[in-house]
Amino acid sequence: MGRLLLATSAVVLFLLLVVSAMTTSRVAPEDSQTVHQPAAQDKAGLRTLQARYKALSKQLSQLMPNQPYILVDTARNRLYVKHQEQVVLDAIASTGSGIILDKPGEGHSQWIFDTPRGEFLVKSKLTNPTWIKPDWAFVEEGLAVPQNVADRAEQGVLGEYALGFGKGYFIHGTLYTRLLGKNVTHGCIRLNDSDLKGVYKLARVGTPIMIF
Repeated sequence: MGRLLLATSAVVLFLLLVVSAMTTSRVAPEDSQTVHQPAAQDKAGLRTLQARYKALSKQLSQLMPNQPYILVDTARNRLYVKHQEQVVLDAIASTGSGIILDKPGEGHSQWIFDTPRGEFLVKSKLTNPTWIKPDWAFVEEGLAVPQNVADRAEQGVLGEYALGFGKGYFIHGTLYTRLLGKNVTHGCIRLNDSDLKGVYKLARVGTPIMIF
């Protein structure tokens, strides 16, 4: 998928350059009183650019995933499900806060609560997920870290669905819907119940996730 994104970016960049060249070729100097017809060579060059533009536009459409994919904008806290260029779902989200928490007894080791950027795949789809609280959840509250896994389980805080995309990160629900649209999470992506249900239905294991 990394090669796909690089190829897509290259095509988009070339398209922008072609459009710029096509636009520039049509603009007459502002201080000119007379409009001159472009030379035959300029017309030929313009036709070549137009043909190249059409070819690259077709190539770009072919590079788009045929299946729905998830796009997450962490700066604007928006999540989109897209199919080709069509936006199938547009949701307000919450993403990582960027807060840093020191790991006790580990020197300069820290937890950094950022949502990871890059390309991922949906690796799991869960219904009524149980949150197995990691060490940082207890350290953050000033509590001792339990050794028994059963003492880490917490029900009802992740919503009805969760989509895992690796290393403990999930797209899931939230009890704190008033905080949606803000960077407040420990790295996961939170949605309201309705949007979460929509993403769960549209996505499958293997669905691409692009986070920036």
